[in-house]
Amino acid sequence: MELISVKIEKPEAINFILGQSHFIKTVEDIHECLVTSVPGIRFGLAFCEASGKSLIRWSGTDDEMISLAKINASALGAGHSFILFLQEGFYPVNVLNAIKLIPEVCNIFCATANPVEVILAVSPQGRGILGVIDGESPKGLEDEEDIEWRKGFLRMIGYKA
Repeated sequence: MELISVKIEKPEAINFILGQSHFIKTVEDIHECLVTSVPGIRFGLAFCEASGKSLIRWSGTDDEMISLAKINASALGAGHSFILFLQEGFYPVNVLNAIKLIPEVCNIFCATANPVEVILAVSPQGRGILGVIDGESPKGLEDEEDIEWRKGFLRMIGYKA
């Protein structure tokens, strides 16, 4: 067995969700979940099928995001993984719980706009996601000024009253 890392390729501002599922209907169910949760959402989704034809199944509402999903799913090549890219102005916080409630979704590895490396195990059978490196390591502890900034930022973007 070999361990490798694959960097997710995307524009800096784009958020994505990386997860694991267990059934071919994942593509349709996630698509339906997104369009019924956030009207007008723009996204691209790809799912790495793990049996049968073992194809990368895909869907979406935005050609750029669909392309990103296909490219990154191909680079990962991990059975039953899915990757969902959200166009600028759409955020995981608005869809993550709905996605987690889809019966065939088993795990969410990350939901972020940060740079991400995916750690994969590679065996003669295929590839599997072990985990992710999401962004940078902490550079220290927040102080009172940082706490004030965090609270102000959340209110400025409308997530706290």
